[in-house]
Amino acid sequence: MKILVTAGPTREKIDPVRYITNFSSGKMGYALAREAARRGAGVVLVSGPVALPAPENVRVVNVESAAEMFDAVAREFPSCDLLVMAAAVADYRVAHPAAEKLKKSPGDLVLTLERTADILAEMGRRKTPGQKILGFAAESGDLAGRAREKLHRKNLDWIAANLVADGFGTDDDRIILLSAAGTELEIGPAPKAEIARRIFDAIL
Repeated sequence: MKILVTAGPTREKIDPVRYITNFSSGKMGYALAREAARRGAGVVLVSGPVALPAPENVRVVNVESAAEMFDAVAREFPSCDLLVMAAAVADYRVAHPAAEKLKKSPGDLVLTLERTADILAEMGRRKTPGQKILGFAAESGDLAGRAREKLHRKNLDWIAANLVADGFGTDDDRIILLSAAGTELEIGPAPKAEIARRIFDAIL
């Protein structure tokens, strides 16, 4: 079985020394990749910039931007059985990054942002019979309701939803695992390695 996992944040350049990013540590994605390899799967981990050691027996593809992550996932997805999309991909990027460092000047700096490609939705559209997709949703409001809407809109098989305050950058997490079949499973609070184990127990 081949499992494709994404992890970490993306960085969207403002100029050669500045970028837009988020607080994702990559810990959940790395725990999932490690657990999948432990179970004997062939694992490819597409990772944004993180400060984590590569999991054993996992092929790591390092990327920086949302566009680079899209290309890497699109390249690996056709040959995978399961995509686990745990990365926190930027929804927006700077429309026109500066080629040289922006100099400080009087007044405000206004950046024009444009949407990045929705990797999860696009892979849901490309999914073939036999392929499965597990998405992640970090929310700050109606957790289950918003996650279930994303599950169906993006043609996923499962979605793991957590509150932003519970999981970003922490060693522990708490999630609700929702399935397209209508099931709902609460997992945690627990260490992310335990969360990963229980997720795979539920979906494999």
